[in-house]
Amino acid sequence: MTEMRVPLLDLKPQLNELHEEILSAVTRVVASTQYIMGPEIDALERELADYCGTNDAVGVSSGTDALLLSLMALDVGAGDLVLVPDFTFFATAGVVSRLNATPVFVDVDPVSYNLDPEQVRITLQRLGTDASRVKAMIPVHLYGQCADMKPLLEIAKEQGFAVIEDAAQAIGAEYELDGKARRAGSMGELGAFSFFPTKNLGGIGDGGIITVNDPELAKTLRIKRVHGGEPKYHHKVIGGNFRLDPLQAAVIRVKLPRLEAWHAQRRENAERYTRLINEASIGEFVRTPEAVLPEHLTNRHIYNQYVIRTQQRDELRAFLQSRNVASEIYYPIPFHQQECFAYLKPRSDDYPVSRTAAQQVLALPIYPGLTVEMQEYAVAQLREFYLGG
Repeated sequence: MTEMRVPLLDLKPQLNELHEEILSAVTRVVASTQYIMGPEIDALERELADYCGTNDAVGVSSGTDALLLSLMALDVGAGDLVLVPDFTFFATAGVVSRLNATPVFVDVDPVSYNLDPEQVRITLQRLGTDASRVKAMIPVHLYGQCADMKPLLEIAKEQGFAVIEDAAQAIGAEYELDGKARRAGSMGELGAFSFFPTKNLGGIGDGGIITVNDPELAKTLRIKRVHGGEPKYHHKVIGGNFRLDPLQAAVIRVKLPRLEAWHAQRRENAERYTRLINEASIGEFVRTPEAVLPEHLTNRHIYNQYVIRTQQRDELRAFLQSRNVASEIYYPIPFHQQECFAYLKPRSDDYPVSRTAAQQVLALPIYPGLTVEMQEYAVAQLREFYLGG
């Protein structure tokens, strides 16, 4: 097979398709001279609320700020506890600590890597009387697949705390709840999304949005988004500068009508990877007794990432790199092993799945525009690594 280069992500096919529309949208914003808030933000908020199936949406400066502002809207602060998965991107726990609240790490499911409802119950039991201090839980819809929300929502209702869905990687992912397909960000009190360029719906810089059903919460978000000023220069509460840039909103609005087609391409790529890996007779090498190749556990997986798992992860990654096939580790260090959280004195034995996942997961290129030939080449390199020749 002819050697080729397979990048982890290539945005050029997407840009080439939309180049003129994006330039037109950016020019429209520049010509308007309305560079802070304005009609682009208002329109995007309406369009994304409709797409996600919520009453409202509030544009913000990044996915991280979407999480931070969501916690602020719930008055999370010193003395409060927030349940978060031990295995995910740093922002999910980092925003909790920034508000002087305490993140409580919970182990994850061995197949989806999402928050494990049974481990949530065990964690609450371990907290004992401190469980009453839990103010919120942040299930992450990791890699583009919704967490198991029904039992998580039931636990939250029983215990009386709020749910913030971290849907940064999962816009458009679906989960069946009470007989109806619900989209990520529509099931908890708040949903936090990212428009980081690598996401399925990415901007040309940082940006994010918060989905919300409660009108009072939406009002609070909008007030705190502009330093807590309501009206301007009158501050009854403290907020921050969390505004979404109109340029980013305009670009996202150009991309949104294509999102379903891009989701479909990612699903096709994922199905092709799984078929090629199994046909190459190497499926058993990228499995462990606890996990298999990516599986559909909920209604619709949008495959922000296609993540395999192998005990020879680091050796495989180095081999793929030598053959010009890019890959990435999402994520190499679980929260309980991060130096900045050492003060919490987490017990390593409480997080066996997170620890193993961090040692074994590897993401292969999955973006729209990835060709069949690139996937075949990547799987051929996997086969050579495991079987030789």
